[in-house]
Amino acid sequence: MSVTTLTKENFKSEVLESEKTVLIDFWASWCGPCKMVSPVIDEIAEETPSIKVGKVNVDEQPELAQQFGVMSIPTLVVMEGGKIVNKGVGAMPKAQILGLIG
Repeated sequence: MSVTTLTKENFKSEVLESEKTVLIDFWASWCGPCKMVSPVIDEIAEETPSIKVGKVNVDEQPELAQQFGVMSIPTLVVMEGGKIVNKGVGAMPKAQILGLIG
């Protein structure tokens, strides 16, 4: 499954109303660690069709970043049934990201 670009306009339908677990990557184009994590997030999206993967550009969607209390990027948030079930901050290896998902 491919990565969905999340915006405040599609957030409710793509994340809050999703039947699947959702992994959200909060990132920015100028962020070095985000660039390291991005290909790993893309890989997880392709390899794990049982979850939905979305990315939020914090520069373009500051309301979403604020709503989730994102202070540092990358921040990874795992949601199930519209609720946050796990969160991780900073660049991390694939195994650790998969561990967040559970």
